[in-house]
Amino acid sequence: MKDFKEKLSLVPTKPGSYQMKNKDGVIIYVGKAKNLQRRLRSYFTRTVTGKTKMLVEDIDDFDYIVTSSELESLILEITLIKKYDPKYNILLRDDKTYPYIELTNEKYPVVKIVRNTKRKKIKSHLYGPYPNATAARKTVNIINRLYPLRKCERLKKDLCLYYHIHECLGYCKKDIKEETINEMKKEIIAFLKGDASIITKKINDEMLKASESLNYEKALELKSMKEDIETTLKRQKIDLNNFDSFDLINYYTDKNYLSIEIFFIRDGLLFGRHNDIITTLGNCEDEVVEYLIKFYDKGVILPKTLYIPMELDEQLIEEYFQVKTQKPQKGKMKELMNLALDNAKEQLDLQEETLKKDDLERQKALNELKSLLKVDKVSRMETFDNSHLFGTFYVGGMVVFNDFLPLKDEYRKYKISQDVKDDLGAMREVLYRRYYKVIMENLTPPDLIIMDGGKTQIEVCKEILSSLNLKIPIIGLVKDNHHRTNAIMNENFEILNVSKDSNLFLFLTRIQDEVHRYAISYHRNIRSKGSLSSLLDLVPGIGEIRKKELLKKFGSLKKMKEASIEELMTVVPEDIAKNLFTYLKEI
Repeated sequence: MKDFKEKLSLVPTKPGSYQMKNKDGVIIYVGKAKNLQRRLRSYFTRTVTGKTKMLVEDIDDFDYIVTSSELESLILEITLIKKYDPKYNILLRDDKTYPYIELTNEKYPVVKIVRNTKRKKIKSHLYGPYPNATAARKTVNIINRLYPLRKCERLKKDLCLYYHIHECLGYCKKDIKEETINEMKKEIIAFLKGDASIITKKINDEMLKASESLNYEKALELKSMKEDIETTLKRQKIDLNNFDSFDLINYYTDKNYLSIEIFFIRDGLLFGRHNDIITTLGNCEDEVVEYLIKFYDKGVILPKTLYIPMELDEQLIEEYFQVKTQKPQKGKMKELMNLALDNAKEQLDLQEETLKKDDLERQKALNELKSLLKVDKVSRMETFDNSHLFGTFYVGGMVVFNDFLPLKDEYRKYKISQDVKDDLGAMREVLYRRYYKVIMENLTPPDLIIMDGGKTQIEVCKEILSSLNLKIPIIGLVKDNHHRTNAIMNENFEILNVSKDSNLFLFLTRIQDEVHRYAISYHRNIRSKGSLSSLLDLVPGIGEIRKKELLKKFGSLKKMKEASIEELMTVVPEDIAKNLFTYLKEI
């Protein structure tokens, strides 16, 4: 560890943001402090363990920026974290967003599940978040079964099946009164806010009709639907004597781990709870705030009020999030706060041993990898794979791992030129595009590139890096005749001495499995969606505008398949028309 005594003596006692750097000058951690000198001294003058110890051992230098207030230092901290994505800052374990139920505010409304709440569209009624996606889907299904809302994304030219089974009023052909639609919306909103009386009555009426007509199968289905509603509402009900909407946050820390618990309360109902456990650097209050910023930035809609524990900075949170905060000290809200704390502790107790074991195994694997490659640092790893359709129409995928943990927000998909007819050509294009972008946009390069193959794959990677004047270590995962990984090769084409039973071999094969899954899923998902719009996504040169023009002209996959190259050229250029013609003959 370097001696920072002299430099620390010059650090002011003012608020600000600080940036820790490794020996390569890369920012590895960004923090904030009310008192910069006191906070920075704490890293180098106290006994540290776990993640903090790893950070301190990695620090070669530090910088700081003085600010006029703690809020300004928090904003600066978050800005720098987003810009540099430092390896020691908080990593959200789950990249998924929670679903909401949306009742659109259109002339003919639709009820559906949405996850992207930041999209710019017409105003809608949003209910959630629903941590239990199955419950959200069941709720939407119940509403759509009982209320004949519009089911199509766009109105069709003629009445569809939903009209004939009485699940749509036939908005495309029929003149539906506004009063009828408003009455349905009113009942649906009441149900989504926790009043199931009207919907329960509807189900009872339908059950009676089904029984009288001897349709016992439908009656049983309706009975199950009613039980689902009653069970859901029973679980959601909490005794608060009000219908407020808020999120309640608490946390529990033990040794090197921080367990964060969030309760989602909407209109007096507990919609669900969220828990995450992260390794901590010991600044728990700051790390909880940083975590909340990242969490809400992923799409969870902030309520007007946040209930927080006493330890958190109330003013700072209010100023940053522009919401009201409360710190309950007695009564039912204090009981609920204690319940959140108990849940946070319980989750950490359940997972702590597993987390410790996983952290230890990852660290052993990293140390073994550094030793084999004779390097001081291996943290960020990038690996690639391709998928194709009968040897044509390739797509590529890149996955990124940091200390053997996936960074799913940084995964990337690639559509590959139609001229490419083989795996090596596809890999060559993806590698060039990736690392050309790294140079042009000054992105963080990886510490290691992992190739899904042996000598040939490594040669392609070395060729691309050389053409871009980049020097990044490479390893290849060599497969046997059964397409199973059985050895690890370095960039000098030497087989490394790695036991197949070692943690390193296990983690590397996990990365290999993940990139393979990611690339195949990308290709398969596009095709399995079955829509013409989705299938066109595989054709290079066809973006959103050309896709819309093709859909407008041909309308269906069948008609597009029957079209000649000349007919396709009325919409797209000749080279793209030829690619599209070939592709349509393959699918």
